[in-house]
Amino acid sequence: MLLRLPTEKIPIQEIPVQKNIQLFIKREDLIHPQISGNKYWKLFFNVNHYIASSPAKPYIITFGGAFSNHIAAVSAVGSLAGIPTLGIIRGEELQEKWRENPTLVFAKRNGMNLKFVTRTEYRHKEKLTAFLQQEFPEALIVPEGGTNEDAVAGIKMMLDDHTKDFDYLCTAVGTGGTVAGISKYCGESQKVIGFKAVKDDALDNRISELTPNKNVSLIDSAFGGYGKIKDENIRFINDFKKHYGIPLEPVYTGKMMQKVFELIEDGYFPENSKVLCFHTGGLQGIEGANLLLEKQNRSLII
Repeated sequence: MLLRLPTEKIPIQEIPVQKNIQLFIKREDLIHPQISGNKYWKLFFNVNHYIASSPAKPYIITFGGAFSNHIAAVSAVGSLAGIPTLGIIRGEELQEKWRENPTLVFAKRNGMNLKFVTRTEYRHKEKLTAFLQQEFPEALIVPEGGTNEDAVAGIKMMLDDHTKDFDYLCTAVGTGGTVAGISKYCGESQKVIGFKAVKDDALDNRISELTPNKNVSLIDSAFGGYGKIKDENIRFINDFKKHYGIPLEPVYTGKMMQKVFELIEDGYFPENSKVLCFHTGGLQGIEGANLLLEKQNRSLII
């Protein structure tokens, strides 16, 4: 087994708010220095089951964008396990300038091979997957964002005796695997809120395919679009770190927490509710975000 259960409980930290609400954040970002947050749990069964099958020519292949937390995590897993990895990267224009991208530099440093494809090719990942599986029959091919049934099963590990007493469980949503896992394995009376970082009309159906439960509410937290960073997002993230000592990144957790604060102000949660937000990691993306912000002469994320 490569990825192991943590020997210590993941801390749950209270975030004091003015309203009559109890707000907490579970620091899944602290689980591993390179494979943080939900990415650790999404890969937990995928990778461990694969290693247990003892492939003669192990190879891990996956998909992602320029600043993908998933690409970074898979490359780190490959480095730790001594297994070659291949990242199929969206955007052929990155082939000439990947050295300017800290996520892709990190992946290459971990030994990951990078194959850059056009956005049109990337949209047809099923065709790409079939071709790659034929070329590398023993490879583990993990979908974009790591979302599949093994990933959903791994997300169960984010829930334990300490998460049972909360009325609301909140997580950022990209490909839907994390919110599906929380929904599938949480308590019957608990409500799950997924904060959409991307406008994706297929999310509802994808989540329904992964969990039988209907306890999920999806709320838009994209603030103008996936990966778009507004000045208000930067201010919120920097103030949050200053007041609570918790770093947030600008694509997922930062926008989720900003939206949670707005919901609290708007009276979305009934009085005396206990709300738990999951910090799903992704802090490696801050460096890349700051490079873009610096080029735009804007404030940086601290």
